[in-house]
Amino acid sequence: MNRLALIVSWGSGLPARTVDAWLAAVAVAVVVSERLTTTPSLGVRLLSAVVLAAVIGGSLAARRRMPVTGYAAGTAALAVEALWVTPGALSPMANLIGLYCVGYYATPRQTLWGPVIALPGIAAYFVGDDVPPSPAVPAAVVVVWLLTWAVGYAGARRRERQANDRRLMSRDAVIDERNRIARELHDVVGHTMSVMLVQSGAARVVLGDDPDKAREILAGVERAGREAFDELDRVLGLLRREDGVDLHPGLVELPRLARRTAEAGMDVTVRVDPPQPRLPGSIDLSAYRIVQEALTNAFRHGKAASATVAVRCGGRSVEVEVQDDGRGPQPGYQPGRGLLGISERVAVFGGCVEHGKGDGGGFRLRAVLPLPRTGESE
Repeated sequence: MNRLALIVSWGSGLPARTVDAWLAAVAVAVVVSERLTTTPSLGVRLLSAVVLAAVIGGSLAARRRMPVTGYAAGTAALAVEALWVTPGALSPMANLIGLYCVGYYATPRQTLWGPVIALPGIAAYFVGDDVPPSPAVPAAVVVVWLLTWAVGYAGARRRERQANDRRLMSRDAVIDERNRIARELHDVVGHTMSVMLVQSGAARVVLGDDPDKAREILAGVERAGREAFDELDRVLGLLRREDGVDLHPGLVELPRLARRTAEAGMDVTVRVDPPQPRLPGSIDLSAYRIVQEALTNAFRHGKAASATVAVRCGGRSVEVEVQDDGRGPQPGYQPGRGLLGISERVAVFGGCVEHGKGDGGGFRLRAVLPLPRTGESE
């Protein structure tokens, strides 16, 4: 069976029609040569034998495009050859390849025609034999033919499963990429818009009484907008780059994030241990985004006046903890889009997330991102 599969799949690097044409040409040459050398005494029937042998071998040219039709034509020629001329020695081999191709290339419904066509062809072949064989010989041939068809059928189903798995993997990859882009854009735009809205509202309130203060606040809005555009540009650049260079914010950017949040009215204290950790790019980005989203939630939903950020980078993990003094979670609260995005980020690395009411009130979020072991890719 392995040799048969090797013969059928020969030349897989060439165009399919070229391979099929060459296979059919080789089969015709072999079968016709066998006829011309072993049965020259057929007389006037020799021409018919050669033509039938050419049909049997030539039917393999349609093994991929029309496997059932090609096999039916080859089997019909085999039956006529056996009943009217004389059974050939190599003709059944070409027919066996055709049956394998029915199992492998035909549709699941059409492939069932393989055994239906094969059995009459086998019967005709042995009926045309001058010396009737023992019953064990036709039975063994039927088993071999059906087994060959079954091998082709199983190979086709395996090929379909592999193709389906590839489609699912491709779809999952697209979904993961969309989720990643959505998380990045949500974190960048969500935080900046919250800061800008609060600052704009404050500027409107003091515009009439304290124009200088309003100008100062509006300058902060402008800075926040420019920083948001810069960060969006980095995100889009990272998504489009193919050279593996990281162009994203990390934990070293937390002080600037804290200053921008403080300009909007919420004091932020940041502690990073060690102060400038060396982390894999993806974990560095995720830790930054987790802090950014936690501060956005504390500012927008918790109405917090202050928050503390503690990042501890140990030998095996990065622990991020954000605690605010806001109103805290409501009883029975459900995670929103931001917390779900944090959970997705952490799940990518096999980490864990905890969130809820803090020890002294407010809201507390803790995320642990495991670091890859030495020698592992991130």
